[in-house]
Parts: sequence; structure tokens; C-alpha cells
Amino acid sequence: MGQAETKTFSVEALREFATRIFLHFGVSQQDAAQAADVLLCADLRGIDSHGVARLHSYFELLQEGKINPRPQVKVIRSTASTATLDGDNGLGLVVGPQANRMAMDLAEKSGTGWVSVCATNHFGIAGYYVLKALENDLIGWAMTNSTKLVAPVWGAEPMLGTNPIAIAFPAKDEPPIVIDMATSAVALGKVEMALRKGTSIPTGWGMDREGRSTTDPEDIMKGGMLLPLGSDRERGAHKGYCLGVMVDVLSAVLSGANWGPFTVPFVLRNQIPSRSVGKGIGHFFGAMRIDAFIDADEFKSQMDEYVRVFRATRPEPGTSGPLLPGDPEREAEQVRRKEGIPLLPAVVKDLLDISEKIGVPLSEPH
Repeated sequence: MGQAETKTFSVEALREFATRIFLHFGVSQQDAAQAADVLLCADLRGIDSHGVARLHSYFELLQEGKINPRPQVKVIRSTASTATLDGDNGLGLVVGPQANRMAMDLAEKSGTGWVSVCATNHFGIAGYYVLKALENDLIGWAMTNSTKLVAPVWGAEPMLGTNPIAIAFPAKDEPPIVIDMATSAVALGKVEMALRKGTSIPTGWGMDREGRSTTDPEDIMKGGMLLPLGSDRERGAHKGYCLGVMVDVLSAVLSGANWGPFTVPFVLRNQIPSRSVGKGIGHFFGAMRIDAFIDADEFKSQMDEYVRVFRATRPEPGTSGPLLPGDPEREAEQVRRKEGIPLLPAVVKDLLDISEKIGVPLSEPH
């Protein structure tokens, strides 16, 4: 299989294009800008699978009337530090940020804030939400369940989503630690990107529809499945599986959303659940005020020391030394803010398809 060349677009051109797509479907100006901001955050941080590459999926769902462009988000249960929201089938890119802001507001008042959400849709990268917590000097948490794609350990059919977890810790002078990871061996988006590039995938990422190991990304997209983080029992897949279950319960069972194999589809539209056990997809957000636990300055000074100690780890032979969580994304953002966003031909084709269908122009690449 060959490698596909990318074309580079300016950040603002893609932001404007995405915003106009959402506006076309009746999303408010504020919400359209918010949704585009989440997508561009992914592209800037090098998480290409969750940026404008996802725009065609949102476009299709909005066009088919399967997402509410103007949701009335409601609080259905609350305490001084917790809340559950009904997202009214709105864009996860809009409902998620609203719920995250509520978690942060609750934390400012009560020390910690925890918000679960049902009746929503795909919310972009989990890292977006914890970065917002960092901007407010808080420790942030974010997670979501998603369409069934991942087989349980020793199972041969998809039962869980890739169910990502993100958490971020602020530091003082050093960069923050930002953890953002799928609980599967790999995010589905990386399989999609391999398919678009025409490359194979590593052994241990997934299985075909018969439950056999595969390195062909098409096998995954045509009825196959991903493996839990760890890939197999001997390499700790039970741990990834357990983390996936944890996210599913906190995001969906706790909020009243669909869980496990009943979670509504987003990308793989052929994955139709056999029944509904709740409302839409579920999310879970948390925020913690540092001084509710320890002096904030002391915590950040210790985090600086933490970062420096880990950076000083003796390097593995043939490497430049250990990475800290968030390093690759931070480095990608520094480059892409200056040079623009590289898009694969298949992604550009998807954007041009949207452009032709609704008459919103896509700016020329650099």
C-alpha cells in the first residue's frame, strides 16, 4: 500500500468552513463557533482523526435530522457539587462544553464538580475539555462512551466503544501534564487514517468479523472490531477492558444514556443497536479545585519538580528520552499554529463533497 500526500490548510480557513457548515443546519452562531473550536483543537494537537476529518459524519447526521441543531439542555438532577444533564440530542461538540463549564462552576463553589450527560452525541477529543479546566487553574476530567467497536477480553464481537479518558494537571513553570487516551488498543480514527493513507495496521490493533487477528484496516471497518488496550490477556488487555467498562458506567449507566452494545452509532452507521436502554451517548466530566486539597502554589511547584525528575530519566537506547503525557500534542500544536493543518486527500475529498452539496466554499490549500 502507498503513502498519500497531504495538503496544508490554514487554521482559520478550516475553522470558518466548519463554522459555516454548522450554521447551514441552523446551529446558532455561538454554538457553531464552539463546535468548530473543538474540531480545530484536535487538528492543532495532531489528533487528525477527530478534527475536520469527522466533519462529514456530523454533516450526514445533521442532514438526516438525527442531531438536534438547537438543543434545550436541561438539568435533570443536581446537588451542590454534581449534576446530570439531558443534552436534548444536541451536538456533543456543543453539549459537552456546556456540561464541562458546569462542572468547573461547581468546582469553584464546592471544591469539586461532577457532571454526567445523557441524550448527546460524539463530543470530539476528550483532551479539549481538560485543557479548558487548565485555563481555569483546575484539574480536569473528561470521558465518554461510544459506538460498539471493542471486543471484551476473549470475546469475538464488539461490545464497548473506544471509551476515552482524559485528565490534566496544571504545573507552575513547566508544561501541564495532559493525559488523553482511548481505552482500546488504538482509537478507531487511527484505523480510518491508515485506510485513507493506504497502509496496513500493526498486529494487536484489531480482529476481522470472524475474530481473527488482522493488519488490514478494511477488515475493521467492514464488521471487524478493535481490541482493548493491551491487545491480549498476556499483555494486560484485561486492564484496558476494565477501564473501558469504567468509562461506560460513569458516562452512560450513571447518566441514563445507552451503554455497551446499545450505544448509538456515529462513524460506523451500520452498527445499529438491537434495542435502546437509555438516551443517546453519555459523557462524564469532573473538575477539582487544587486548594480544596492542598495549597495551589505548593502543588504546582511539586508538579514542576515531577516533570523535571521524569525528564531526567536515563533514555532508552536509540531514543531521545522519555515523553511526558501531552508532549506530542503540544509539539504538534506549536508547529501547526505556524504552518497550518495537513489533511490527507481522502479528508479533503470529504470536505469538498460537503462544499459542493451545500455551496460553502473551501479555501485553497497553502
